Amino acid sequence: MQFTVVTGMSGAGKTQVIRFLEDAGFFCMDNLPPVIIPQLAEMFISINGKYDKVAFVIDSRVGEMIGELLDNLKILKENGYDYKLIFVTARDEVLVKRYKETRRIHPIASKKGLLDSIQTERKMMEKIYDEADAVVDTSDFSLQQLSKRLREIYNDATCDSFSVNVMSFGFKFGIPLDADLIFDVRCFANPFYVDELKDKTGNEKEVQDYVMSTRSAVEFMDKLNDMIKFLIPLYIEEGKSSLTVSIGCTGGKHRSVTMANLLAAALDNYNVNIIHRDILRSKS
Repeated sequence: MQFTVVTGMSGAGKTQVIRFLEDAGFFCMDNLPPVIIPQLAEMFISINGKYDKVAFVIDSRVGEMIGELLDNLKILKENGYDYKLIFVTARDEVLVKRYKETRRIHPIASKKGLLDSIQTERKMMEKIYDEADAVVDTSDFSLQQLSKRLREIYNDATCDSFSVNVMSFGFKFGIPLDADLIFDVRCFANPFYVDELKDKTGNEKEVQDYVMSTRSAVEFMDKLNDMIKFLIPLYIEEGKSSLTVSIGCTGGKHRSVTMANLLAAALDNYNVNIIHRDILRSKS
């Protein structure tokens, strides 16, 4: 079981960190009182593998109870549970600017104004900051830079959670709305015009052999495999959690299915979902 506790300064970007963790497969719980952390950990362990990555967000919204965080994390460790404590912060002037832009109320109410609220909170969080396993300063970060920093903290764990959806489809039924990349394979030999193959699909060897019987088809697949393998790390670097590659032929039954299957097989280092959108509805 992998536990993460996210804490830090209000307005520093904890929400973005949680979104990253959710995309990485974490079950996330926000605004928790520290005292229930050990009990929650035992509960998640007892569920027997239903959740293997869990993140808790605990910050100054709980008021004075934030002072109990380190003691309860100590109990967690004494009970044999490992965890990672991430502290998210930003410079005072950056936090002031963000609060003025969003017009939200700071959880630490100070009659002396917003800056005093921020400085009071920072003092409250000093000991937690000192004990953090990782500090993420978002003052000058874009979302992409934040994602990169978090991948460094988790040793590129997002590569394991990044998913590639490979979809075959028929142009006659419309282009997939959720496609990131679309490839048209209608230029290759069509098994539809071969009587013994017409009623088969690209899931069957006879159709696959026919579609891939030409040098151009083989060369296309080699180039497609190389390109997708080149692009995936770039999409991960940009912060995407998934990529949908759609391959289309006329009816979505023969050529697109064959090549989608071949592409999915070539991407065996990633979590690949294969979807044959129109294979059962295609009649031509």
